[in-house]
Amino acid sequence: MIRLNLSREPQWLDLGHDVRVRVAPLTTGLMAAARSDPSVAGLPEQASAETIAVTMAKALARLVVLDWEGVGDGDGKPVSVTPDGIDALLDIPPLFEAFQLRYVSTGLLLEQEKNASAPSRTGTSAAATGIADPVAAPAPTVPLS
Repeated sequence: MIRLNLSREPQWLDLGHDVRVRVAPLTTGLMAAARSDPSVAGLPEQASAETIAVTMAKALARLVVLDWEGVGDGDGKPVSVTPDGIDALLDIPPLFEAFQLRYVSTGLLLEQEKNASAPSRTGTSAAATGIADPVAAPAPTVPLS
């Protein structure tokens, strides 16, 4: 079952390490806009899955991160949200992983669910159609010695 969150209010997302980001709700429009970002659209066809994931996450984050807490400059003074700052934040591996897991994957999991087959009502193969011809007679067995 898909649980709809009808709230369009931004929410705080804890990334760990005392960092929180305030993000807009993930929508199809935002995912499409991130895919159209020049950094994503300009990736070479042979780009690795990891490169695509990082580039896509950064493009999406630049669209959805509205505010943050726990992010400062070299002297520890709080800094404002900027596109370069978002990219630098996601260059920190545990923060990138947390953003992927707690924000990006929520949309991708729903994408996977819609591509899955529904379970059969009476078992995993009850609705399947056989493709092999029926066996005419049982095969002889080899005596054990």
